[in-house]
Amino acid sequence: MSQYIIQAEESLIIETPERVPLEFSLASIGNRFLAVAVDHVLQFLAMFTIAWFLIAVSDLPLGETAEETLTTMPGWLLAATILLVFFIFASYFIIFEWLWNGQTPGKRMMKLRVIREDGRPVTLWEAIARNLIRIADAMPGFIIPIYSVGLITAFLNSRDQRLGDIFAGTVVIRERTDEAPTFRETFSSTTPDLAYARFKPTVEFSANLAGVSDPEIEVAETFLRRRLDLTEKQREWMAWRIALPLMFKLKPKYDLAEFTYEGFLEELVHRVAARRSQLN
Repeated sequence: MSQYIIQAEESLIIETPERVPLEFSLASIGNRFLAVAVDHVLQFLAMFTIAWFLIAVSDLPLGETAEETLTTMPGWLLAATILLVFFIFASYFIIFEWLWNGQTPGKRMMKLRVIREDGRPVTLWEAIARNLIRIADAMPGFIIPIYSVGLITAFLNSRDQRLGDIFAGTVVIRERTDEAPTFRETFSSTTPDLAYARFKPTVEFSANLAGVSDPEIEVAETFLRRRLDLTEKQREWMAWRIALPLMFKLKPKYDLAEFTYEGFLEELVHRVAARRSQLN
């Protein structure tokens, strides 16, 4: 089933095939500009560091100006420097967004992330496509990117997409880390088993449970786990349908005024589980 995308103000609401709406806050242009500024500083710092390292290890005398230094460099060193600098310039955003699941150091600092328009993580193709077009978005600057084209495109686009985003089918969102639980909070406690949850008043009864088979208890446990998916009438009917043969076998004694079929199954499952734990 295809996915449907509904656009709301400053947010992107994606309806999954299971018809569960997921809302993403679109990153503001200001936050994106700060993130890319951080990234370009790191990018140019890395390029300068590599160029300085190659010159230092070659024992090349430094000229008074950068132009003089370049003209005195051996051909192999100049070629290696140009290749490494170009590699960092061209691949910085691509590699980080691919390996860091849509983030760069600047985006991570600003809590931003690139995702596909359908809500899925970017692949290597989207990372390459959106960042190849970055050259056009950065115009009129190149060595020092101005991003005039990107800013104008984002202002005119309802999803704040620059040209690279439009071409690659991506959007930049703001992560709501303050609203989401951490992994530690989510997984610190075990998920309760609905088969052992109490939704009905406890039904006290007396019976010899030795005759109850494992398959019969498994049927009761499966019903108790799935009961919240049923309507009230379906739930009552299924509880009666499962409890009736068990009651014929066990012939339990109970207080009719406090008896419910679902409560009887809850108590039965708890007693069988307690007996199993004692045997183990």
